[in-house]
Amino acid sequence: MPLLPSPGVIAVVGPTAAGKTALSLALAEALGGEVVNADSMQLYRGMDIGTAKLPPGEREGVPHHVLDIWDVTVAASVAEYQQVARAAVDAVVARGRVPLLVGGSGLYVRAVLEEFEFPGTDPAIRERLEAELSEIGPAPLYRRLRERDPEAASKILPSNGRRIVRALEVIEMTGATFTAHLPVPTPYYPSVQIGVDRDTTDLDARIAARVDLMWAQGLLDEVRALDRAGLREGRTASRALGYQQALAQIDGNMTEAEAKDDTVRGTRRFVRRQRSWFRRDPRVTWLDAASPDVVHRALAAVRAAGE
Repeated sequence: MPLLPSPGVIAVVGPTAAGKTALSLALAEALGGEVVNADSMQLYRGMDIGTAKLPPGEREGVPHHVLDIWDVTVAASVAEYQQVARAAVDAVVARGRVPLLVGGSGLYVRAVLEEFEFPGTDPAIRERLEAELSEIGPAPLYRRLRERDPEAASKILPSNGRRIVRALEVIEMTGATFTAHLPVPTPYYPSVQIGVDRDTTDLDARIAARVDLMWAQGLLDEVRALDRAGLREGRTASRALGYQQALAQIDGNMTEAEAKDDTVRGTRRFVRRQRSWFRRDPRVTWLDAASPDVVHRALAAVRAAGE
């Protein structure tokens, strides 16, 4: 395990729109911290409005790392992210600062904080499964995964063809379930994990307001620009919430109201999966982001972990 000053990495996790960004900025100011991104869609250059990527002018002087590392044509790779994010964490520590790992992508958070090695790949199996995905869509492949590895299927969105293909690839390669290859949690870094959440009614309203704001800020123009840069070729980026709906609106397959409503519904489903992922981990200290003393409580949790 790398040696980091106690308490090590501070992870701020939880569902979309709960308030991770605001808390991370407050913690960074109080602790002398720098943010390392753990939102998988904020890794893409140009995907700003639809991912609620904090503009540089609103970062309150807090350095942010591991943003904008991939073109939208690149398929996401947790293994590549792990290398880049750990290098960023180590660099923050070397500067005598506190690394804050912030995001709602559970697998990405786990890949940084825990001993996590990834199974290899088989190009022939991958190519065949991706051809199936292109031809028949994710639903039949998801049903196959649910039959072969129900636990893995429960953690993957039925629309996430890339992750479904990866799980089926590992199953075919190894003859074991994909879940069997997930390691027993063993820390790579010492860490304290703070989860922020809100009352469901409150969070639902925030999601709807965020989606309205995305369209008002110019999501369609952003998506048109990304389309010219090859967005539709990207197996990961093109399926991101908001982006796939914006493409459908641009193509005339959805009205604006339909695209926004579908984004809200998809985000709420995604929030349920985020909650399920993070709530299973007893190491996460949960805080109500709507509480006026949430920053005080978060700092208390950090200091308790460092004692």
